[in-house]
Amino acid sequence: MTATLWAVSDLHVTFPENQAIVDGLSPRHHGDWLIVAGDVAERIPDVVRTLRGLVARFDTVIWVPGNHELFNRRTDRFNGRSRYRVLVGQLRAIGVITPEDPFPVFGGVTVCPLFALYDYSFRPPGVSARQAVDRAVVKLDDEIAIAPYVDVVQWSAERVEYSERRLAAVTGPKILVNHWPLVVEPTRRLRAPDIALWCGTTATRDWAVKYNALLAIHGHLHIPAETRVDGISHIDVSLGYPFEQHPPHLRRPWPFPALELP
Repeated sequence: MTATLWAVSDLHVTFPENQAIVDGLSPRHHGDWLIVAGDVAERIPDVVRTLRGLVARFDTVIWVPGNHELFNRRTDRFNGRSRYRVLVGQLRAIGVITPEDPFPVFGGVTVCPLFALYDYSFRPPGVSARQAVDRAVVKLDDEIAIAPYVDVVQWSAERVEYSERRLAAVTGPKILVNHWPLVVEPTRRLRAPDIALWCGTTATRDWAVKYNALLAIHGHLHIPAETRVDGISHIDVSLGYPFEQHPPHLRRPWPFPALELP
């Protein structure tokens, strides 16, 4: 069977230009799968609508949350952890595989959708997380749209522990999928280094090696590039915002073919 496991992230469909690109996403072969590595949109109905359309076209759709799906407003009915639970429930109902579901297998490779957050540990040595955030010249909106509604550091630690238990129970080759990069190296391309604070956790540093990953898929940085760490590729599959421009050497095929079956 000829089939491809495609990967995308950071669709940000609230931009009409991005919505048009997503509307054009379609499989090339019967049986193609699609990974959506977070940041579809901020509003739950927009996330569900977008993924419902992709489910109608691809054989299997796998989703992990990004920070934009977790953005909260005081007027929202569900905030913090309950917001994530609602997202999972609504996406499961339309057939999307989430980080709370059994890991699917594509061509003998286990695809592992993960939800490991950030904990401000991608920071300079010698400063606390609070000091690093306070000193940051550039801060992400997470500080006003996520942090007031949930203890992000505690939630990240819980998600790391939960994910490690699940990964340890699976043998054989894997593709790891997380919105935030699992290692710090990709963040070194950021033009504003402070942003790394909201880009992952050092607790996931050894996952790709420890859990026999063929590669790791991430988004979040909007820098569509490949970073090799310990011999394993960490690939940013972001679409990003329509106004962003990247040097040609950073551009990756998009959608990215994470795995192809002959």
